[in-house]
Amino acid sequence: MVKAPPGITARQREVVSLIAAGCSNEEVAKRLDISPRTAKAHSDALRQKLGVPRRRQIPAAYRLATGDDPLGDALAGDP
Repeated sequence: MVKAPPGITARQREVVSLIAAGCSNEEVAKRLDISPRTAKAHSDALRQKLGVPRRRQIPAAYRLATGDDPLGDALAGDP
């Protein structure tokens, strides 16, 4: 099981992986079968929880906080 900062859900970890893979909120929404607005809400919550001002900083902040490579999950899911 991956350690995550307190309050980061399994779904938000999926979002981190997709952001690290370069996905936009629209692409995250399609891959996770959620609305783009929900994808943005996850991104906004992650920015706040990880203490970063920009969406593109989420993967690096997640890696610093957990020691886990957020791209590992994204790449493992691609055929």
